[in-house]
Amino acid sequence: MNTTKADEAAIEEILLGLVAERGAGKTICPSEVARALGGPHPDGWGPLMQPVRRVAVRLAHAGRVAILRKGKPVDPDDFRGIYRLALPGEATGSGPGSQSGV
Repeated sequence: MNTTKADEAAIEEILLGLVAERGAGKTICPSEVARALGGPHPDGWGPLMQPVRRVAVRLAHAGRVAILRKGKPVDPDDFRGIYRLALPGEATGSGPGSQSGV
């Protein structure tokens, strides 16, 4: 995959796949999506973080993912800082398995 520019369709496919694979009540880090597309080196995945965020916001508006901060769903148009992604309606907070071993 092109490490300089991943299109939104590829980001969406990876993001939805990782969230589904992680399963109900568990979350993924957006960097997992970026790393899947850009590789392990920060020069590859770092530039993908903003595109991943844009796709996550769009998918949250469509009801396909939930954006969480501190284990709680947030407004997709108004959140800052570190966030995680989960299946919609499946957010359980900070229980076992809510963090990945990245």
